[in-house]
Amino acid sequence: MKPLRIGNFSGFYGDRSDALREMLTGGEVDVLTGDYLAELTMLILARDRLKDPSAGYARTFPRRLEDCLGLAHERGVRIVTNAGGLNPAGLAGEIRRLADRLGIPVRVAHVEGDDLTAAYPGTLAAHAYLGGFGIAECLRAGADVVVTGRVTDAALVTGPAAAHFGWRPDDHDRLAGAVVAGHVLECGTQATGGNYAFFAEGDVRRPGFPLAEIHADGSSVITKHPGTGGFVDVGTVTAQLLYETGGARYAGPDVTARLDTVRLAQEGPDRVRIEGTRGEAPPPTLKVGLNRLGGFRNEVVFVLTGLDIEAKAALVREQLADALAKSPPGEVRWELVRTDRADADTEETASALLRLVVRDPDQQVVGRALSGAAVELALASYPGFHVLAPPGKGAPYGVFEDVYVPHVGATHRAGASDVDTDHVDTDHVPTAHVSVSHVAVLHDGRRVPVPPLRETRPLAAVPDPPLPEPLPPGPTRRAPLGLVVGARSGDKGGNANVGVWARSEDTWRWLAHTLTADTFRQLIPESRELPVTRHLLPNLRAVNFVVEGILGAGVAAQARFDPQAKALGEWLRSRHLDIPEALL
Repeated sequence: MKPLRIGNFSGFYGDRSDALREMLTGGEVDVLTGDYLAELTMLILARDRLKDPSAGYARTFPRRLEDCLGLAHERGVRIVTNAGGLNPAGLAGEIRRLADRLGIPVRVAHVEGDDLTAAYPGTLAAHAYLGGFGIAECLRAGADVVVTGRVTDAALVTGPAAAHFGWRPDDHDRLAGAVVAGHVLECGTQATGGNYAFFAEGDVRRPGFPLAEIHADGSSVITKHPGTGGFVDVGTVTAQLLYETGGARYAGPDVTARLDTVRLAQEGPDRVRIEGTRGEAPPPTLKVGLNRLGGFRNEVVFVLTGLDIEAKAALVREQLADALAKSPPGEVRWELVRTDRADADTEETASALLRLVVRDPDQQVVGRALSGAAVELALASYPGFHVLAPPGKGAPYGVFEDVYVPHVGATHRAGASDVDTDHVDTDHVPTAHVSVSHVAVLHDGRRVPVPPLRETRPLAAVPDPPLPEPLPPGPTRRAPLGLVVGARSGDKGGNANVGVWARSEDTWRWLAHTLTADTFRQLIPESRELPVTRHLLPNLRAVNFVVEGILGAGVAAQARFDPQAKALGEWLRSRHLDIPEALL
């Protein structure tokens, strides 16, 4: 059977506006997927919905579609997107009105059932991560455009693949292969050289968007349209496979994919084959992402220039101590960032930044009283006093949590035993019944329930595989880790993952023995007091680290300088280790 060519035109809300047209005109494609949702995006859409109950979806998508809907219809390309966010029915309705106005006879369907906000009082949005079989139902019924709310990113690929090849829910290996391909596609150009550790090896000024040629057995080839920028090789695919994952079992609502079984091979220029992926029944619970208001946050950044940086920082902290003591915020954080250089030839490079961040449930506590105290120092503090921007009155920030409910079709009473207590404050676990009803709303208005799964399997850790033979002893040189390995990092709620991979067998033998969890903690001081778990993936010549709690309450809480841990891997690569000279 001919492979199904699935492409991506969006990896996040705000991605390149002309990508949909580029993918439609650049070469052969059967289905195009647009991924718009992330933890922070759900909070943004929830705040939109507070202002306008008819909102809650990605408003940029219809504008992008207006230019390309006719072209997609003419070429027979189906479009599947989670741009529906918190209001998939609303977006589906807008697309129908757009199609009527343009005179294009497209059939629009949507998927619902993920919205559990009513069951979680106090949240702005609570949404279950659904799988791909609702999408498959819509496509089998003839939909040209399918809009979803919160599905897993990979479901945008598993749904079309299941519809095209007739896969059943118990086709675990095939579904797992599609999940892996979907995970590679979901972040768009991150699979074609974007954000890539070895970016200098190709022209990544404007990477093309990726394609997956999915085969009936679940294997795939990752590629891109001819003539587009960037590049696809085993490294770019490995990097994306490690992004925002953890151990060998990559769990989802349709299947648990075994990442330790994935095999990659360079099939040709810009073509990487993925095969061998094994699948298992998914876990008996669905993840539910909760977004709520965490409180209010304020920030002021003082610029310290020239000499006596430490003394200047100490003076500011002492001067603001009284203001902070009068009405103490719940959290006060000072950071001195030494960007200054000695004998600098510009004022900017002679300056350091002192950052004060405060948080509290009360906007008044972080607002004008603190702002006024900071501004009043303008003529009464260190020499050269100025700030990057005037402090404001305090802005709201969000908190992300995840809980777990029984799989689609089940109703139960939620309790502490049903949630992942490592990541959830059990004080917020509701006692009300929680029900998930996965429904495909077809283009003709019919509502088709997606049947519950017949088989699930509780998650369990995979035993560590044996280590490869160590390299023989030899001379070493102190050098940055990134000279010999790549890395990519990302966020999952309050946790971060850092995937590190080797590009040769000898480097893998060294990496597996050297970069332990303890070594990671030494290189990344922030992680020293936190749980750090290392997972070995020998087929990918990779180690994947999960650092629990390093991001606080998630990206919306902005708990650290890099709130999504996007550059944590690059920081790790910049740290120095004793590296065998044979590898350098």
